[in-house]
Amino acid sequence: MVALLCIIAVLTIATYFYLKQPQFGALPEGKRMEMIKKSPHYKDGKFRNFVEKPIISEGYSFTGEIWKALTKKYPHTEPQEALPSIKTNLKAIPADRNVIVWFGHSSFFLQLDGVKILVDPVFSGNASPLPGSVKAYKGTDIYTAADMPEIDYMLLSHDHYDHLDYETAKAMQPKVKHVICGLGAGAHYEKWGYTSQQILEKDWGDKTQVKPGFIIYAESTHHDGGRNFTSSQALWLSFYIQSSAMNIYYSGDGGYTGRFKEIAEKYPPVDWAVMECGQYNKAWQSVHELPEEVALATVELKAKNLLPVHHSKFTLAKHPWNEPLKQITALSKSKPYHLATPMIGELVDLDNNSQVFKQWWNDVK
Repeated sequence: MVALLCIIAVLTIATYFYLKQPQFGALPEGKRMEMIKKSPHYKDGKFRNFVEKPIISEGYSFTGEIWKALTKKYPHTEPQEALPSIKTNLKAIPADRNVIVWFGHSSFFLQLDGVKILVDPVFSGNASPLPGSVKAYKGTDIYTAADMPEIDYMLLSHDHYDHLDYETAKAMQPKVKHVICGLGAGAHYEKWGYTSQQILEKDWGDKTQVKPGFIIYAESTHHDGGRNFTSSQALWLSFYIQSSAMNIYYSGDGGYTGRFKEIAEKYPPVDWAVMECGQYNKAWQSVHELPEEVALATVELKAKNLLPVHHSKFTLAKHPWNEPLKQITALSKSKPYHLATPMIGELVDLDNNSQVFKQWWNDVK
């Protein structure tokens, strides 16, 4: 018994000091915490979704899912060979072009009406605080912070490791004018050297006036957040970007709810919807959409174009790595929107609703 207690004590102390490493960020405190407490979405010590649902779906159990993850083998969860990609020179893109360049998973560069925006960048090759535990697929990690131009706004949907990467955030700090993130997430950036002038923390419904005719709205999603054993201390967001050129919606992570119809009613028409489509499982359907829900949500948004993301870089679920692309392609054939499925790094011309993209995943083993 004494030996067991000693082992537990050593593990507890080791965990405590490991969690003090900078990649885990910081919890909000002081004035930031006082600001958070004023939010109607912060209750009983944590942020809440509009409608609270259990993360694990009915008929499934948390322990059962853990056991399956540890003992069951799932086929083709990673590609056997490098994914194809294109190295676009982002710094050479003319300022008057409206484009998106996707970097795999949910990271992408958006240039819209002359404004340069970087979303959920992860360039370290890892989506976990444990080195080497969730590694990027071969061929997917071709961009670095050094490849990025000066960024007007860096957007963070939520503070999970596959969206907020410590190494990338540190490297981008000198290049970023402003970060727009959810309430509480500013504590991470502040710990990592960002100034108070750079950090813009937002609640659902808040907006940032970029310039005349250009507004970035922080909107809701149905998800959670956290970087250690304390969850939901930083708010999770989606973004509606309204400009004189066109309107973009980025879903962030989150399960299907009626919010897409509400977005369509609240704002001008969505020209491009950048939607989470990958790393899903019926067991946690409440916080990650299935492909059929992505297609439905895009229709409910009345979006003209769909760019699916959150796939093809990290394995965070047990479906085949290329299943999200196969399913959303099949589901989109009869839908009123145009589907864009670029390779990593391929330039997406936002002014061209008929741009054709190769089904590149069919050529990868």
